[in-house]
Amino acid sequence: MSTSVDGVPVVLVHGLRTSRTMWRAQADALEAYGRRVVAVDLPGHGARRGTRFTLAGAVDAVRDAVDGLGGRALVVGLSLGGYTAIAHAARHPEQAAGVVAAGCCTQPYRALVDGWAVAARGFARMPDRGAAVNGFLVRRVLPPAGVQDVGAGGFALDVVEDVLREVGGADPLADLGRIEAPVWFVNGRLDHFRTQERRFVAAAQDARLVVVPGATHLVSLVAPARFTRVVLEAADEVDRRAGG
Repeated sequence: MSTSVDGVPVVLVHGLRTSRTMWRAQADALEAYGRRVVAVDLPGHGARRGTRFTLAGAVDAVRDAVDGLGGRALVVGLSLGGYTAIAHAARHPEQAAGVVAAGCCTQPYRALVDGWAVAARGFARMPDRGAAVNGFLVRRVLPPAGVQDVGAGGFALDVVEDVLREVGGADPLADLGRIEAPVWFVNGRLDHFRTQERRFVAAAQDARLVVVPGATHLVSLVAPARFTRVVLEAADEVDRRAGG
C-alpha cells in the first residue's frame, strides 16, 4: 500500500539506446512511497524512435515532463540522461528542485566522442545494425530483472551517432556552475565514466557524491535498491529545504 507524500515529484531520464522502461524498479518504489513520478522517452528512443535526437529536444522532453508534474521536480538521469538532466537544470533553473546525475562524470571531449562515433559506425554497418552484439552485452552485464526492464521498450540502435554529435557539443562542467539546486552524483565504483568525478563535484555549487561498491556504469540497473535509496533520500532533502 502506498503512503501519500506531499513532496517533490520525480522525473526519470534514461540512457543511450534504452527507454523509459529501464526505470521500472525506481518508478515502482517511488510510487509505493507516494511520490509522483514520470519516466520520459528522449527523442530517438522508446516510443519516439524515428525522431531525430538533439540535446535541445531532450531538454524539451524533460521540461515538458516537469511541466506536467506542476512545474518543479527532482530530475534523475543515467549516462545520457544524466547529461540531459544537467543541461535541463542549467537552462530551466525554475524547474530544477534537484538533480541526480548518474554515470556521467566525464567531460565529453571531442576526441573521445569521435572515437566512440567510429565504433558506432562499425556497428551500424553490420547486417543487424549491432543488435546481436547489443543483446549479448546487455545479458552479460545486467541481472535478469535489469535485462527485462532495459529491453522492454526496445533498443534505439540508429541513434548513437546523433547522440554523440550532440553530446560532443555540450559542456556539463560549465552547466554545473550555473545550477543552484543540489546535485547528487551517483557512480558505480567500476564505472568507466567516473574518471573526472572530482572535477564535476567541484564544478557544482551544491554537490555530493555517492559511489556504489561493486556497481558498474548502469548503476540503477545493477544496484536498483541502493540507487533507489539515493533518489528517495535526495527527494526527502529537497522537501526539507523547501519546508525550511
